[in-house]
Amino acid sequence: MTQRIALVTGASTGIGFESAIALSAAGFTVYAGARRVGKMEPLKALGVTVLGLDVTDEESRASAVSLVEAAHGRVDVLVNNAGYGSYGSLEEVPLDEGRRQFEVNVLGLARMTQLVIPGMRSAGSGRIINVSSIGGKIYEPLGAWYHGTKFAVEGMSDSLRLELKPHGIDVVVIEPSGTDTEWGTIAGEGLLVTSGGGPYSAQARIVAAALASTSGQALATPPRVVAKAIVRAATARRPRTRYPVGRGAWSVLAMRRVLPDRAFDAAFWSLYKRIAG
Repeated sequence: MTQRIALVTGASTGIGFESAIALSAAGFTVYAGARRVGKMEPLKALGVTVLGLDVTDEESRASAVSLVEAAHGRVDVLVNNAGYGSYGSLEEVPLDEGRRQFEVNVLGLARMTQLVIPGMRSAGSGRIINVSSIGGKIYEPLGAWYHGTKFAVEGMSDSLRLELKPHGIDVVVIEPSGTDTEWGTIAGEGLLVTSGGGPYSAQARIVAAALASTSGQALATPPRVVAKAIVRAATARRPRTRYPVGRGAWSVLAMRRVLPDRAFDAAFWSLYKRIAG
């Protein structure tokens, strides 16, 4: 069997970095892309090819896909992992920052997908793995922009799954819970800069503490656990449409399904207050 080709975005740290390692160990030829190329240097020793990739820049996106297709004729698996969390009250987050959040988390993902679809469709096979979050099903105060992007990824992925099925292309959503990466700390710091000193400051301190609790904490899920789910999604003969993964993911999603909105509001806010101490 011909070795399968995987392209991973946002691979400089965390889930993307670990996914590149795990896919390579599973026998894939892996291309790992990110803006911070130096952070990916350790991947080279494992046979991973690293690329400078900014998912918001058209030349960068097109060049990355063209390079892989020129070398191998195709991309078999695209892992859309690049993303970040922009937090702050909707009132205080500048609209340009809101646009950037959607540019990275949604439009960058969509354009990378557009670029690989023709080759996959021509081959009659392929797999697009979109890294969403349980944040695509739930919500937090001061997280309107971030959760808006993840809800968009969920809906986009569902529509895409139906339209690409006749062409032999699978679309899979990965839904991690809080993951032990730098993501939570960075998101919390940004939140405090935006909303830590104004009318939302009391909420901001609580939410920032909850976000930071996913970085370097025993209760957070190691990114390699999420990477294993991505490998399962990439290798399963008939993958599931969604893979909730990580500590508490299933229970939080179940709670969201069964509780009325206001009951979920109260339960989640109470949990955040406990986390914040």
